[in-house]
Amino acid sequence: MNVLRDILYKVKIEAVAGDTSVAVNDLCFDSRKVSLNDVFIAVRGEEVDGHAFIDASLRQGAVAVVCEKMPDSIVNGVTYVQVEDTHTALAVMASNYYKNPSENIKVIGVTGTNGKTTIASLLYQLFRKAGYKTGLLSTVRIMVDDEEHKATHTTPDPLAINYYLDLMTKAGVEFCFMEVSSHGIAQKRTEGLRFSGGIFTNLTHDHLDYHNSFAAYRDVKKHFFDTLPKGAFALTNADDKNGMVMIQNTAATKYTYALKSYANFRAKILENQFSGLLLKIGENEVWVKLIGQFNAYNILAVYAAAELLGLETVEVLRLVSELESVQGRFQYFVSEGGITVIVDYAHTPDSLQNVLDTVNSIRTGNEEVITVVGCGGDRDRAKRPLMGEIAASLSTKVVFTSDNPRTEDPELIIEEMEKGVPPQYYNKTLSVTDRRQAIKAACQMADRNDIILIAGKGHETYQDINGERRDFDDFKISGELIKALDK
Repeated sequence: MNVLRDILYKVKIEAVAGDTSVAVNDLCFDSRKVSLNDVFIAVRGEEVDGHAFIDASLRQGAVAVVCEKMPDSIVNGVTYVQVEDTHTALAVMASNYYKNPSENIKVIGVTGTNGKTTIASLLYQLFRKAGYKTGLLSTVRIMVDDEEHKATHTTPDPLAINYYLDLMTKAGVEFCFMEVSSHGIAQKRTEGLRFSGGIFTNLTHDHLDYHNSFAAYRDVKKHFFDTLPKGAFALTNADDKNGMVMIQNTAATKYTYALKSYANFRAKILENQFSGLLLKIGENEVWVKLIGQFNAYNILAVYAAAELLGLETVEVLRLVSELESVQGRFQYFVSEGGITVIVDYAHTPDSLQNVLDTVNSIRTGNEEVITVVGCGGDRDRAKRPLMGEIAASLSTKVVFTSDNPRTEDPELIIEEMEKGVPPQYYNKTLSVTDRRQAIKAACQMADRNDIILIAGKGHETYQDINGERRDFDDFKISGELIKALDK
């Protein structure tokens, strides 16, 4: 049992009714999961306000309530703690509950629009190869050294984050690499954590449905660096126009990486092929298995972070050359019929352009580039015509289809994408609402040496349609369909 007073350490308290020396069992922000002697934290969500479920939590056995507004009626024997912001309180309390595990591990946060998963996952790979016990908190998976856990969000809720960090501490993990999303920062999920370093990748159009403006989206990312402690490092992409903005107010030690600008860590692409990249990093050349300019940035960030965390240059170069691409990030195979199929998570205008630019920079020009792409429902609608324009401009043929339509009509989403297609490219496009049939159509259109890009879902193994998650794996399905055609 924990004492409520200890769990409230560093929480900004406005008022208390009851006894904070009460013994408590667990922390909950979902009233349905409350058990006897738990603390219920009433968090205001986008759709549901936890304050409406205070009475329900008490019926479930809660012994204490943390809230932003005291209830009209106070139940005798229950402790009420009023705070300014329950999101922040939840995060700080979660860290205290698990004895502040982030202080026992070097936690490195990776934020930006694109590249978070790749950089965090590659750093996890690299440090494991270097012999360290390592943790990973990412969109694709959560790893406690060699033990895998299912990931549900880019940045989990504070209780989950601290639960996994606690598991890592008990497993002797020394380094944890963590994706830090703009939603996670805005919802204070990372408050109360001690980061040993932060990495900024880039900033492009995404999540404006949530943040309302690009400036707000940028400032949320910047907040992560503003709160890094002295003694941590802040590593930023100097080639991104917002790169230096991110670190201008940080107390952490500042470092930069770039392909084009002056920076602490610099790299140059010497060769770019489907088999990999030849990079010159500083004065050393290294061959890596990843592809494209965007991955040159990712590799350089990984290299820089590894050096900043104390690894020797020669060892880092050797380990970088052994790294494998991340699931659903420019993951490809070549069919028996000589068709290259690429599956990528590209779901923003910038990431889609990066992938298509990479394909076009490597191909000879005689091949067709057939892109299968959609946009998610209940998300940023402004990017849909941009995605349509980019796909049509940089591909030979485009098949518009469903992504995760969620509660929206997939055909209306496709229509919004088609509005961005320039008139001269109308004859390049085709709409097939069913994603499996769209992939099949692309496979049927392709001949030997052609390239099929299936964009948007990457590592995901489901489709979200009207609240139901149906099994759907782009990589697996495209393999099955093209194998059947090869016969």
